[in-house]
Amino acid sequence: MYTRRATAPAGRMVATMAVVRACAPPAAVATSSAAPSSADATKRRKPSSARVLVLGGAGRVGGSTATALSKLRPDLSILVGDKNREKGESFAAKLGEQSEFVEVDTRNASMLENALQGVDLVVHTAGPFQREQKCAVLEAAISTKTAYIDVCDDTDYSWRAKGFHEQAKAAGVPAITSAGIYPGVSNVMAAELVHAARSENDCEPERLRFFYYTAGSGGAGPTILTTSFMLLGEDVTAYNKGEEIKLKPYSGVLNIDFGKGVRKKNVYLLNLPEVKSTFKILGVPTVSARFGTAPFFWNWGMQAFANFLPVEFLRNKNKVLKLVQFVDPLVRAVDGIAGERVSMRVDLECSNGRSTVGLFTHRKLSV
Repeated sequence: MYTRRATAPAGRMVATMAVVRACAPPAAVATSSAAPSSADATKRRKPSSARVLVLGGAGRVGGSTATALSKLRPDLSILVGDKNREKGESFAAKLGEQSEFVEVDTRNASMLENALQGVDLVVHTAGPFQREQKCAVLEAAISTKTAYIDVCDDTDYSWRAKGFHEQAKAAGVPAITSAGIYPGVSNVMAAELVHAARSENDCEPERLRFFYYTAGSGGAGPTILTTSFMLLGEDVTAYNKGEEIKLKPYSGVLNIDFGKGVRKKNVYLLNLPEVKSTFKILGVPTVSARFGTAPFFWNWGMQAFANFLPVEFLRNKNKVLKLVQFVDPLVRAVDGIAGERVSMRVDLECSNGRSTVGLFTHRKLSV
């Protein structure tokens, strides 16, 4: 559920509150009498020849993406792209007749371009994106005129991707970077709050803070663990009154209330790309992002890694991957108890003292 709540300077609740049901199946969403039902729309929809390639499709994030697409649009042809043939073929078979496996290594340019032939959209989920020096999939998408979207969660990679704007535009290729849940949905939440503040309330945003919580690893697999550990090797970029500042990763703990189902959780500073885009694109002068997990001892572990492991170790992808192989079985075991609940809170403070809070919570990160 996504909730936007505004408070007046004195802290009293404003009479209006917008609540939007999110991630519910079409049948669960109320429709007006004038709107066609989901079933009617499906009956009238013509068969589609559109082909979608999901890179990293045999992984947790890619697999969840492919599953969601197959349910949302059963008429799509979904290509499960992955290096692991055994897992990829098995997963594609489970998706049904409209799906097939394509063996592809994102670091092999010719294999990548061949895989994109005849594809209408490529969804790049084959992370981790940290320490990647090239936007190989995006470049191949522009070259083959294939629409592109990724779930990048790395600041350097996302801004390198933005550098291809003119090339994509000239080729007529729609391309979106950092379009997962956070960053992704979180960016949309921030943009909505900022737009509402300026257009509805006639006030200028002064400070925006992102707060994230995920139970365990959210069931998202080794890639997310690798990403999390590598982020501990990066200085945190934040902004204070228009000035860029550098902070220590997994420091600056705050206890944040995520509402029903989550309640108060500790969150810590991390270097995330939505901070920079909120500052540069939305023009908010003070921005930061914090993340926390559960059980509480995972936060202790993250702090220990940030404080005691050498930065050179945390920035070495191969070494971090070996660390992930060691801790992954324990993480999987704890995930079975902790669950997959995810929550995002975006707080916006304005020049007139007015504050607005956006809150999104879902019981399963994979969904």
